[in-house]
Amino acid sequence: MMRALASWIDRASARPWPVRVALLLAPALILAALLEPRLTLQRRVFDGIVVLDITQSMNTLDTVLDGQPSSRLAFVKARLHRALAQLPCGSRLGWGVFTEYRSYVLLMPVEVCANYSDLSATLDRIDGTMAWAGGSQVAKGVMSALRISARMPGLPAVVFLTDGHEAPPLRSDFVPVVPDEARDAHGLIVGVGDDALRPIPKYDPNGHPIGLWGPDDVLQAPPVYSSDPAGPVGRAAPGGTEHLSSLKENHLRELAQLAGLGYVRLTPSTNLAQVLQDSRATRRLAVRADTRALLEAVALVLVVFGIGPIRRIPAIRLRPRRAPGQSYLM
Repeated sequence: MMRALASWIDRASARPWPVRVALLLAPALILAALLEPRLTLQRRVFDGIVVLDITQSMNTLDTVLDGQPSSRLAFVKARLHRALAQLPCGSRLGWGVFTEYRSYVLLMPVEVCANYSDLSATLDRIDGTMAWAGGSQVAKGVMSALRISARMPGLPAVVFLTDGHEAPPLRSDFVPVVPDEARDAHGLIVGVGDDALRPIPKYDPNGHPIGLWGPDDVLQAPPVYSSDPAGPVGRAAPGGTEHLSSLKENHLRELAQLAGLGYVRLTPSTNLAQVLQDSRATRRLAVRADTRALLEAVALVLVVFGIGPIRRIPAIRLRPRRAPGQSYLM
């Protein structure tokens, strides 16, 4: 290699000085690229916890994945896998789940490129069997996630993916309380599902399907609380539809506005990687940038400049020139 480099230098020294500089600088840049130099730059990247709703309404089949009907949760996971591969290096992402009335963090935010395999494997394992109760108090779950974020180093953003289905139903006078420590919260609520009411598949604790939720299986109206030690009592609501599910978009918009978050609806055409890079979910961080590609590109330009323009190659004629009056017809 050293002999080839010396030969390169000898040939370069016989050329005009601009060419000599270019040909001598090119190998220096290539050697620098081999050392993998990195610069630390300030840029806006995603830094947050992505919380997935794993309650049973997220099993509703009203989304499409690879041309086939899909559950909301499966659709969300597939889009998150794609987004994970598209997020720029330097982004930090963690996973959380919501069920009953609480959110839990499964994986703290980590850099996506260095921890891609762990993030992907953890996402694969998130499913409805992780739920520890049948309730789905979404408003409380969002506030729980904000409370957790406010207590974490760096105050990561919260991206909460849900259909907004509240079970049991909310009272008309219910107003969620934003935690005091989460007044500076930032992030997004991402709505999932269709506008039409659909049946909710029912699963046992092991994830086996056991039919559909019926009108007698769920509270059709907000529970009535009393001094009875038995706890809340459900009220009859003839013709209720709480055993069916749809995207509760108005509820999620109101909830996002109350919490100081943005709202986005996840559709088949939504680029979730771009959603995660929304200004409401990103922050300015010091990110190490790889300069190898830039150094190699500059070295290539210098080599081309040093070698000189390629001589024009005359066009090759595919047939002899026809003499005047001569025909090619035989």
